[in-house]
Amino acid sequence: MLFRMKYINRWALMRNLRPETLSEHTLETAFIAHCLAVIAKRRFGEDINPDRVAVAAMFHDTAEVITGDLPTPVKYYNDEIKAAYKSIEAAAEDKLLDLIPEDLRDDFLPCHRPDELTEKYVKAADKFSALIKCREEISLGNKEFEKAAKSSEKAVKALNLPAADVFLKEFVPAFDVGLDESMK
Repeated sequence: MLFRMKYINRWALMRNLRPETLSEHTLETAFIAHCLAVIAKRRFGEDINPDRVAVAAMFHDTAEVITGDLPTPVKYYNDEIKAAYKSIEAAAEDKLLDLIPEDLRDDFLPCHRPDELTEKYVKAADKFSALIKCREEISLGNKEFEKAAKSSEKAVKALNLPAADVFLKEFVPAFDVGLDESMK
């Protein structure tokens, strides 16, 4: 089932110059989550397991193989829709867990339902993934992503997470340069 993530396109309500699949998003979010957790652990002494955070990020949107990718403006339109969608996502996650052989299920449960600290870093990585996607589209000349970029950057800055501040300052600028510049 999880291999079906490659068939789900994100940002369905917007014109994309470079389409992004759920698989791409998930892998990139896992890279970012791992980096955030490493920064938090090494620079700020956070008691966090970067590997666990990366794996949780790999699974953070797996329910979408059943639900599809509901665009953010719809998902968070009001509290009623938000609550209903959370319920649908939980049911989809339960279904995915039910597909795993029972003797292995407990090992997959933390991937789908991480602890609070892990979840905090996964959510931060997810916000960075959106910001990076927006900046990529803007760099390709797609002005449709300008408002989403501002909203994403505001969300990243509002995280109140020291590791996120470091990532924004030290890593995000690399997404605005070409290969040659990034190798310097």
